[in-house]
Formats: sequence, C-alpha cells, structure tokens
Amino acid sequence: MKKARLMIVTAAVCWGMIPLFYHMMSTAGLNRMQTIAMRFFFAAIGYVLYLLMRDRTLLRIHRPVHLLYFMGTGVCSLAFFNFCYVTCIHQAGVTVGVLLLYTAPAFVLAMSALLFRETLTARGIAALGMTVLGCAFVAGVFSGGGLRISPAALLWGLGAGFGYALYSIFGKFALRHYRAETITAYTAVFAAAATLPLAEPAGLLRLAARPAVWGGALGCALICTVLAYLLYTAGLVKVPAGQAAILSTVEPVVATLLGVLLLQEQMTGGKICGIGLVLSAIALCNAPKKRAAQ
Repeated sequence: MKKARLMIVTAAVCWGMIPLFYHMMSTAGLNRMQTIAMRFFFAAIGYVLYLLMRDRTLLRIHRPVHLLYFMGTGVCSLAFFNFCYVTCIHQAGVTVGVLLLYTAPAFVLAMSALLFRETLTARGIAALGMTVLGCAFVAGVFSGGGLRISPAALLWGLGAGFGYALYSIFGKFALRHYRAETITAYTAVFAAAATLPLAEPAGLLRLAARPAVWGGALGCALICTVLAYLLYTAGLVKVPAGQAAILSTVEPVVATLLGVLLLQEQMTGGKICGIGLVLSAIALCNAPKKRAAQ
C-alpha cells in the first residue's frame, strides 16, 4: 500500500511539471489546443512503442465494448478536462484554474461512494477539507480583495475538476479487465484522436520543427503523461479512488514551487499555508489507522 501511494504522489509531482513544458510550447507559438494535442500525440506514440517492445499482447482488447472505458479515460477525462482547464486559465488565470481543478477529489469521493461503495471515513473527509482549504490558500482566495471570476470561468474550472475526477472512476472499471499499461496507452490514443483534429493540424506542422516545441512536447508527453499515468493507474490497483485523488493534490504544490523557482512567480504567506495544508492532508492519508484516530 505504501508503494502504491508513493506511485500516486510521484505521478502528481510529474503532473506539477506540466506548466513548465506548456510554457515552452506556448512561447514557441503554439495555441492552447495545439499544446494539448502535441502532448497526447507524442504520449500515444510513446505508450504504443513501449508496449510493442515489452509485451504486445497488452495491446489486445478483450471485448469491443471495453473501448468505452478508454473513451471515458481518454476523451471524457483527459481531453475534456485539459480543454476546460486551459480555457479557465485563459479567462481567469493559473491560480483560479488550479483551485477549481482540485475540486476533483470531492467529485471522486462522491462518485466512489455511489459506484464502488467506498466508505466516506472521517479521515477522508478531514483530508478532503484540508486539501480544498490548502488549494484555496495557494490560489489566493483569502488575500486582500478576494477572488473574482466570471460565471463562465467558474463553469470551465468546475468542468476541469469533474473531467479530472472521471479518470479515477473509469480507470477503476478498466482495471477489472486490463493492466495499467494497457489503460494508459489507449487513454493517450483516444485523447490524441480527440484533440488533433481541433488543433489546426496544418499550422501545427509548420510550428512543430521548432526545438522548443519538440522539447516541450516530448517532456510533457514522456514525463508528465507516459510516466505519470503509468504510476497513477498502477497505484489505483491498491489505493481507493477517493484517497488517490487526495494524494494527487500534491500537484498544485509542485506547480507553485516550480513557478516560484523557475518562472519568477511570487511566493506569498498564503501559498506557504496552502502547501502546508496539502502536505498535511497527504500525511493524514498515509498515517496508520490508530495514529490517525489519535
């Protein structure tokens, strides 16, 4: 169980690096949809080549109806939440997008209780509350003047959180029939197929030769997608979906720290409080039951 939790936290660290690679691609001239499409295109190639070299039987689909699982993880989750996420960021900024994206654990806990009959424990509820509060601090909700966003940005942000949550749900169903490698490979293939037609392919080809585009796309694909989702999906084998969603909230902490260290973003007292709350929530999830009760 500890190894599975570590896998999920490591995956979240990889996801926290996404803004760096997106920044590389956007400064090279790619628009929002093109950065998403490049990420999933190279991720799909990486996953498929990996399975062809390791064990091509893992690419076998047992029943055609199971493709619905991968449509769920790839289109309904990855493609949908990334589009909502970047749109929210475009309209309201990165901090608002991060805050609303991490409403995902609430969606996961609710859906897991209904679909998988996972128990909503006091520890889980407490960790969720700490996570939401920590993300609010990181996003600057309690800073002077408050946080003002448009209804459209709010809906896009909540859509990102809901779409993000769907990966844990569809992933749990798919794990009943397939290994983590198979799920992540087909997830990337479906996500690429959904985003490439919307990414102005002709213009994307003209920009793809730039080194910053290649570097950003490969880094985002191999580190933030291939490695991250392999680790996260493998962790879901032993970790309940609701707890996995809470553990993954280390992502905004990593994104905030990298923003401060590498992108010269400002570190505030609120961000420090938020980081402490999220790390405390992760520690609470990993604490033995007797210690947590105390």
